[in-house]
Amino acid sequence: MFNQVTMVGRFTKDPELLYTKEGIAVCRFTLAVQRHFKNQQGEYGADFVPVTVWRKQAENTASYCHKGATVGVTGRIHTRSYDNKDQQRVHVVEVNAEQVRFLKLQPQKETSVLHNFAADEDEPMEDPVFS
Repeated sequence: MFNQVTMVGRFTKDPELLYTKEGIAVCRFTLAVQRHFKNQQGEYGADFVPVTVWRKQAENTASYCHKGATVGVTGRIHTRSYDNKDQQRVHVVEVNAEQVRFLKLQPQKETSVLHNFAADEDEPMEDPVFS
C-alpha cells in the first residue's frame, strides 16, 4: 500500500511545541490548504489539516515558523483514537510529517513561538501519548 501526502499551505496559528516523557520533541500545527475550485460565491475554500512533526524537525519548525508562514509538508496520513476525560472515544486523522520545507516565512512578531503546550490558557488537547 502507498500512504503519502504532499501539500503546501499556511500556518493558521503559531505552532505548539511539547516534549514526551522520554524527551522527544513534538510540534503540532494546523495547515490551511487552498482548494483548487471556487464555491458558489466565487471564492476559493480551504481545508484545515492537522499536522504533527517529530524530533529535531519539530524544534526547527517551532523556532522558525509562525502564523501565516507558508510551508510544504510531505508525510503520511495517520489515524489514532483515545478515550477523553468523559470516557468518549475520540478519533483523530492527521498528517504525520516526514519533511517540512519553509517556503515563505512571515516577519517575526515580538512574542516567541516556542512555548509549552500545557502552558497555554486554552485547554490542551487530551492525548495519552503525552500523559
